[in-house]
Amino acid sequence: MFNQYLIPANTKRGKLILGWFRPFDLALFGSGILVSLLLLAFLQFDSTISIIIGLAPALITGFLVMPVPNYHNMLNIIIEAYEFLTNRQKYRWKGWCYKSGDKKRK
Repeated sequence: MFNQYLIPANTKRGKLILGWFRPFDLALFGSGILVSLLLLAFLQFDSTISIIIGLAPALITGFLVMPVPNYHNMLNIIIEAYEFLTNRQKYRWKGWCYKSGDKKRK
């Protein structure tokens, strides 16, 4: 047992609210619920479409802050996919032999 350390697997979850949410996630979800409540208060429910429009902000923000395994939440997955697709995809070699070797190669 000497020189062996036990590190809990959930150390990051201890920094989150209720073990799942960052303050930004709760603010985003709260604003979605607030907008939905305002829409539900001021819209007339003549059809199913108006009900869907009224509930859409809460449903969309709820989807974005939904916890996902191996990631934090859906918003995190979307941001990482956007950054991957918009950043440079071809990387130049800058290893140990980058400046040595052929002078003709550029």
